[in-house]
Amino acid sequence: MTTRENFGATTTADDVLDGMDLNGKLVVITGGASGLGQETARAMAAKGAQIVIPVRDTAKGEEAVAMIQDSVPDANIELMECDLGSMKSIRSFAGAFLAKHDQIDLLINNAGVMACPYSETSDGLEMQFGTNHIGHFLLTNLLMPAILKGAESSGGGRIVNLSSRGHHFDRVHFDDLNFETRDYDKWQSYGQAKTANILFSVGLEARLADKSVHAYAVHPGGIQTNLGRHLSEEDITALLKRMEDNGGESFAFKTVAAGAATTCFAATAPEVAGKGGIYLEDCHVAAVDDENPQDGVRSYAVDADNAEKLWAMSEEIVGQKFSY
Repeated sequence: MTTRENFGATTTADDVLDGMDLNGKLVVITGGASGLGQETARAMAAKGAQIVIPVRDTAKGEEAVAMIQDSVPDANIELMECDLGSMKSIRSFAGAFLAKHDQIDLLINNAGVMACPYSETSDGLEMQFGTNHIGHFLLTNLLMPAILKGAESSGGGRIVNLSSRGHHFDRVHFDDLNFETRDYDKWQSYGQAKTANILFSVGLEARLADKSVHAYAVHPGGIQTNLGRHLSEEDITALLKRMEDNGGESFAFKTVAAGAATTCFAATAPEVAGKGGIYLEDCHVAAVDDENPQDGVRSYAVDADNAEKLWAMSEEIVGQKFSY
C-alpha cells in the first residue's frame, strides 16, 4: 500500500493527490499539452482544479484536452496561445491572461526542450537557455500580480520549475550564456538550462517567501516522452548507458504517471509548505551533493550568489526589472 511515508520513485501523481481537494484552485501549466505536463493537468483536474495551459500549437492542445476529458469528463481546462521561444508571444499571453483571470494559485513551469541541435529563439537566444529559462523567467514575472493575489486570498501560493538531473552536466556560464565564444554542445546547453531552472527557484524564494509564495525545482526522473524528440538513436544509446552506469541496478525508466508525481508533490504537499528554494526528486527533498552521480543537487545550482547573478542577467536580457 502506498502511503505518504513511503513515497518514492514509483509513486504516481494520483498517489500524491489522493484525498486532496483542488476545487477553486487555478493552476497554470506550461507544456501541458503532452507528456508530464498533460499528466499533471489530468491529475489536478481530477481533483477539481481549473487548469490553464499556454500552448504554441492550439490543435495539439485541443487533442490533449480531449484525451484528458476522456478520463476526467468534467475537467475544466482552458487553452491560451503562447510560444515560450518568443518574448512578444509571452507578453501577449500574459496580457490576455491577466485580462481574464486575476489570480493564480499554482504556476507549474513544465515546458522545455532537451538536447536539440543549435538553434535560436525568435529573440536570438540559444534555444535551450532561451526557452527553458528565459521564457519561464519572463512569463513568471509578468504573471506575478495574479500569483501574489492568489497567495493573499488563499494563504499561500507555489511556483514549480521543472529541472532535471541533467543539471549535473553543467553549470551556468555567465560569461557565455549563448555559446558565442565556445563550441555548442547540446548536453552542456541542457545542463546549463536545467541549472538555471534551479537558480531561478532560489531567486524567486528570496523575493517571495515573505509574501507566502514559495518556489520549488524538481527532477521528474528518467521518463520516455517527446522531450527527447531531438535525440538520435546514438544519443539515446549513450544516454541510457550513462543512466545505467550511474544508477546501477536501481535504474529504471519511470512511467509518465510516476514522472508527474514529484511535480504534484512540490505543488501541493504539506510536507514542504513554507520550505521553498529547494530541489526535489522522487517526492523528497534532495541533498546538496557535488559527487553522487545518482541523485542530489549540485551546490552551484542552489548558490544564492549565482541565483542573484542569473536574475540580474535575465532582467537585462528581457529588458525589464521586476520588484514586488
